[in-house]
Amino acid sequence: MGNHIGIIGSGSWATALAKILTDNNQHIHWWIRNEETIRHMQLRHHNKHYLTSVYFDTRLLQMDHRVEEVIKASDTIILAVPSAFLRTVLDALPPNALEGKKVVSAIKGLVAGTNQLINDYLADVFNLPLERYFTITGPCHAEEVASEKLSYLTFSGTDAAETEAIAALFNNSYLQTIVNKDVMGVQFASVLKNIYAMGAGIAHGLEYGDNFLSVFITNCFREMQEFLEKYEQYQAGAGKQPTAHNYNASAYLGDLLVTCYSLHSRNRMFGNMIGKGYSVKATQLELNMVAEGYYASRCIHEINAEIGAYMPIAQKVYAILWEHLHTEEAFLEVEKGLI
Repeated sequence: MGNHIGIIGSGSWATALAKILTDNNQHIHWWIRNEETIRHMQLRHHNKHYLTSVYFDTRLLQMDHRVEEVIKASDTIILAVPSAFLRTVLDALPPNALEGKKVVSAIKGLVAGTNQLINDYLADVFNLPLERYFTITGPCHAEEVASEKLSYLTFSGTDAAETEAIAALFNNSYLQTIVNKDVMGVQFASVLKNIYAMGAGIAHGLEYGDNFLSVFITNCFREMQEFLEKYEQYQAGAGKQPTAHNYNASAYLGDLLVTCYSLHSRNRMFGNMIGKGYSVKATQLELNMVAEGYYASRCIHEINAEIGAYMPIAQKVYAILWEHLHTEEAFLEVEKGLI
């Protein structure tokens, strides 16, 4: 595989991935939208907006505000922008922009407006074949990568050898890698866990305790499995082959747990403020960051209207965020349905 790596995005997760790769002495082409941020990085060697404690050897960075130039220069492209902005970033590119490239999605969301998995969007718009598409999922918070606390990333792809080769670029003393083939399942799991972390945050804001939260998350995990199984049945009806899911693997259960419990979780923080009575708009302004679970809750609501999984918790989170359902009333209903 080629060793020209491009990163699209400059938020906390993109910065954490850049740290891992440059710590492994990998040269990266890095798309950073803001030219002033690029100048600051060149002068001060760190991203002044995200993970400010991480300093880079800028000899390993080729930074550019033109996304098309970064993609041209790269064999392997890592997408690490919020899902809500992906189309804005890529849609100006020509349809052949990804020809011959490998694309690695580190996006934990669905494409806004179409409710597509990232691979389906890239196949439709850029004709990217599934065998050249890979995913990075957790459990892993950018802040712990920044402080070099031992973390794990799961890499998924249909080509086992290529997936192993991409994962090997990230392996080091503080980052262990896991490989699987469940491209669809891990993507939906990473979308759903953000919705449930919103719910866990709301519960915390409403002053529910750990006893409730443990039962709540157990039921969220059951809902996740229900959704994935129903989605597989829906896909099978369209003639697509099912995939075996190891639900107890860290990309499913582990990522759900850390996103619901960790103080680093922006989705949990977002939900916590909603539970305390803040409006969605006030929460967005206060946190000044994108919480994927907010957008994901609407996407999953719309997808589930088609597939019919039983998802009362995800439905309540959606109703709180998008239909202004009163949080206390919603969670009184949630209480009654937990098993």
